[in-house]
Amino acid sequence: MGIREDDRRYAVYAAHRSDLIRYATPIVGSREEAEDLVQEVFIKFVPEDAATPQKLKAYLFRMVRNLALDVRRRQKRDLRARPEDTPWWGLPLDVGTPEENALFCDQVRQVEAILSTMPEQTRLAVEMHRFGGYRMEDIASHLDISVAGVHRLIKAAIVEFAKKMG
Repeated sequence: MGIREDDRRYAVYAAHRSDLIRYATPIVGSREEAEDLVQEVFIKFVPEDAATPQKLKAYLFRMVRNLALDVRRRQKRDLRARPEDTPWWGLPLDVGTPEENALFCDQVRQVEAILSTMPEQTRLAVEMHRFGGYRMEDIASHLDISVAGVHRLIKAAIVEFAKKMG
């Protein structure tokens, strides 16, 4: 079912869309959620009597109100389900958007490519320090160089990363 310009539903919806959004905003708490809600109402909107526009307007407002109240009840129930004293490790993990995940994976590939071009001693120093959490003294004894030498290797690697990754 496509939207046509002569579609009675669309005409009524378009005429009252901004009023519906203003009506729903204080109920759901944000304009963005109100816009989503009004869009959802339009998808579900089936006019009872297309001959009288006043009835259609009232019908739309009633649908928006009912759905907004449902959303608010759901939000309250979700807040009750999550107690405030939940430890950080018990909260859901924010995994980010697909775009953020793709960008992160690209950055990891760039880091991997840059690391593969570095001399072995520099690569080991960076991996041990940044990824392994080793102290400079431990890295120095493992690579059999001075602590100042480890600092120089890591600093050079960081400069290399900055140049190549922008």
